[in-house]
Amino acid sequence: MPPAAPLRSHSAEQTRALGRALGALLRPGDILGLSGPLGAGKTCLVQGLAAGLGIDPAISVTSPTFVLVAEYPGRIWLRHADFYRVESYARLDDAGFDDLLDGRAVVVVEWPERFPEALPVERLQLALEPGPGDEDRAIRIQARGERAREIEGELRARWP
Repeated sequence: MPPAAPLRSHSAEQTRALGRALGALLRPGDILGLSGPLGAGKTCLVQGLAAGLGIDPAISVTSPTFVLVAEYPGRIWLRHADFYRVESYARLDDAGFDDLLDGRAVVVVEWPERFPEALPVERLQLALEPGPGDEDRAIRIQARGERAREIEGELRARWP
């Protein structure tokens, strides 16, 4: 079966809207990996996810590049990690990253390809790829596992 067509976004606001739609579908224990080059819109997508998870819009959702993980309370808690500056898997292990995967929150990891062994095999993997226009993005989804396939199907049904 050929891979599904990527979802498209033509602005930062559309990327946030996609995140909101996705966030509304998520449950505690769902894991997402976000890949893409610097500036591709990963954190923008997470800002939308936060809105979809019911996180107070007054809370600033930013990339946790220098702190490894940021946590945000909402209808469902969001744990937002960034592996970009992590030096080794041992550093993740020492920081107790696996404790975040306890099923009580949605966990989103930017740059998961740096340490794929740190994440469960079953997850929703999104790759944001810059398009021809400055704000154009192709968002490729790889659903790994039954729950991830369910989320992808519902998201595709809701996204134009």
